[in-house]
Amino acid sequence: MAVAQIKGFLAGVSVLLVVLSGGNARIHRLTLKNETRFAVDLNNFGFYANGTLDVNLSALWIKETVVNYTLYPVGFSLSRSRVNGVLSYTAEETDTCPLIMQKSTNNEHDEPLILFLIDVTNLSVNVKTRGTQDNILIANVKEEASKVQRKARDDAASNNGNEKSKETEIKGEEKKPEDETEKKNIPAMEVKKEKGKEYLLDNDSKLTLALGKGNGFYNFSFRMVFGLKAQGLYSLKFHYCQNRMPGFKLPYSFTAEVTEKNPEGYLSAAEIPLSRLYICMAGVFFTAAMIWVYTLMKHRYSVFKIHWLMAALAFTKSTSLVFHSINYHFINTEGHPIEGWAVMYYITHLLKGALLFITLALIGTGWAFVKYILSDKEKKIFMIVIPLQVLANVAYIIIESTEEGSSEYYLWKEILFLVDLICCGAILFPVVWSIRHLQEASSTDGKAAMNLEKLKLFRHYYVMIVCYIYFTRIIAILLKITMPFQWQWCYEFLVEVSTLIFFVLTGYKFRPASNNPYLQLPMDEDDVEMDEVVTESGALEGISKVKKTSNGRERQKEPTL
Repeated sequence: MAVAQIKGFLAGVSVLLVVLSGGNARIHRLTLKNETRFAVDLNNFGFYANGTLDVNLSALWIKETVVNYTLYPVGFSLSRSRVNGVLSYTAEETDTCPLIMQKSTNNEHDEPLILFLIDVTNLSVNVKTRGTQDNILIANVKEEASKVQRKARDDAASNNGNEKSKETEIKGEEKKPEDETEKKNIPAMEVKKEKGKEYLLDNDSKLTLALGKGNGFYNFSFRMVFGLKAQGLYSLKFHYCQNRMPGFKLPYSFTAEVTEKNPEGYLSAAEIPLSRLYICMAGVFFTAAMIWVYTLMKHRYSVFKIHWLMAALAFTKSTSLVFHSINYHFINTEGHPIEGWAVMYYITHLLKGALLFITLALIGTGWAFVKYILSDKEKKIFMIVIPLQVLANVAYIIIESTEEGSSEYYLWKEILFLVDLICCGAILFPVVWSIRHLQEASSTDGKAAMNLEKLKLFRHYYVMIVCYIYFTRIIAILLKITMPFQWQWCYEFLVEVSTLIFFVLTGYKFRPASNNPYLQLPMDEDDVEMDEVVTESGALEGISKVKKTSNGRERQKEPTL
């Protein structure tokens, strides 16, 4: 498949996929029907002080077979990570249900944990806390619900009396229907105002919220305002503990609307600097691309097609970062991305990923530098890597447009990780084949010095690719989970800087210059005079220098010591 056809194919597929896909948001709405998982990870978010979490659970349906809510509770857990990225109380590998409060020997040093236990029998939600708390819970507490209702009825009665008195005082004036509607709505407005009462949570708070019921479905809502001591990375999960028992797969359904917000916007603490980071890195990549184009124009007689492909990769990377920055900006301000900007970002992201692996594979095969024809094995690599890259970008787009609590989210996340590793491993094969070919050529033909120079260059390139893959896929992730929650954006910074360094080193190694050993390809063997190959190393003692004369005969010289 020609390179132009590949580009056209990728562009068409990217447009189709991105137009059909949605965008992610920080205002979440998740609907699950006939779900059987015992735990649903709704979201992870880093809250600063005065950050807010709004949860509205509606259309909750569970089977009435769950009767013992002490042994098999149903509800939410809101837990803060104990060691940065490692969540402490909601680990799925534990045998006990996370909703069952464990006794603590020292509550003062425990991480904040808040449980919302749903009891459909008593139409209540029991709130239990543990650990250092200075959060404020805003919700409708069950004990005060009757008082609110009584107050609403009293207000309604008094308002009706006022209406009658007004009718007797104001004569000859017709009462408008809008006024009646407005007066009838007064009690409902007052009830809503009374509904949001604030409760300061401490180490061992216990509250009972009202659980609404209508048409066989349950609902309740709450708002959490995080204090200075409790700020951190939180995980919100829904648990159906009876499904943890072997053989139990009881279905349930619900709709959850979750809105998370920090004082600066809708982005998590680790994501707030990303918009500025991406726009700055876009400028750096654009500058590097312009310098590369200037180098190509300066050495135009040594330029190959792959040099321009490398320039296209740098410009595409810069453009992708610009749209990525814009996408995060609108998510921070609006709570969701703007569709047009999200589409542009997904298109450039797909093109950038495809161009990256195509360029690395072409450089590894020596295409355009050393040869203009790819072998059958090298063509198979492209036939494998390119579709896998399309699949990887499809998985990325689906992950970005899918709520974290859906089952498809984790499936596509695993697919993305696996496909990305396969692609990274596949592009190493052309480099290994080129190294093996150069090793064989250096011992068979008379151009040993030139082949060894190119062999050395390929080995450096191989080490660069391996280091880049290991750093961006493994080391950077390990650094991320060891950083404080507000500094986890440094993971993206390290990835972008390592990508920039990799691009710069690759461009320097294969730059179009007369002194580049990769481009020193002789046109005629009779015009070549070989350089000295051997050194003064003791391991090479006795090896002779070989020079080729104009008639092609070899001339032996004295052994080099």
